[in-house]
Amino acid sequence: MADNDGSVLMGAFWMILLSILLFWLPGIGPLIAGIVGGRLAGGVGAGLLAAILPALVLAVALFVLGASLTGLPIVGAIFGASAFVLVLVQIGPLLLGALIGGLLA
Repeated sequence: MADNDGSVLMGAFWMILLSILLFWLPGIGPLIAGIVGGRLAGGVGAGLLAAILPALVLAVALFVLGASLTGLPIVGAIFGASAFVLVLVQIGPLLLGALIGGLLA
């Protein structure tokens, strides 16, 4: 039986770091980052959460900054939602890697 004492935050941190470092390997870079992060997260569910967590943080940050800088909460909501959708469109290999890494944990 697998030892599932991983950390979602550490998995997300390593996914972000490796995605930045391996940006020059399209498709394979995020897959490697997802495998490492999913394994560090400690399971399939935690790995998938660690892959989506940075997208949620970015969307919330853009919502807050967009709303506070423009003074219009609707503009902030549009910024946040559009950033979240853009990140989710490009997150496929990272999610696949997180699934594989979670199964290896």
